[in-house]
Amino acid sequence: MPKTQKDEDPRCSWCHGDELYRQYHDTEWGVPLYDDQKLFEFLILEGAQAGLAWITVLRKREGYRMAFDDFDPEKIARYSDRKVEALLNNEGIIRNRLKVKSAVQNARAYLDLREAGIRFSDFLWEFVDGSPVQNRWRSMQEVPATSDISDRLSKALKKRGFNFVGSTICYAHMQATGMVNDHLISCPRYEPCRGMGIEGSDGGK
Repeated sequence: MPKTQKDEDPRCSWCHGDELYRQYHDTEWGVPLYDDQKLFEFLILEGAQAGLAWITVLRKREGYRMAFDDFDPEKIARYSDRKVEALLNNEGIIRNRLKVKSAVQNARAYLDLREAGIRFSDFLWEFVDGSPVQNRWRSMQEVPATSDISDRLSKALKKRGFNFVGSTICYAHMQATGMVNDHLISCPRYEPCRGMGIEGSDGGK
């Protein structure tokens, strides 16, 4: 049987078949991120993804940026009930009341954290001692949905008042923002992402 383009693509298999997925995989996923507002953006988007495919969120990402004031926590924290209702009529986002209200709650929790003198980036990266965890997975079947670290992060975020931050969402956030390098070792993005952060504790086999 002849090989298909999908068979020959050395990238992580989850991004095959869609150019938007491939672009995200090649430029963002697994790259260590330290910008507070960008980290907040990913937290909201990961929460919006719950129960859905990530590609659904990616396709609506620009819609989210427009609807949610470019993910400015100060603006989102002041959203009124009327604003929430308007968002629920916005076809550019995922119109789920719990998820929309969660974004407002998380913006307020973010500001509370900042008021306490804690940068969101510092709060998150402390869970990996400031260094990306460098895993060495050989197949997608090895990649976990949660970890001990994401369990602890989830509990800590909930304690600080954040919502839609279960362990699975937290682990996906860690993968996306480079707190953990979960590119397969055969993926051409594995070594570049590994070189972007201080080498942390190894996982995998």
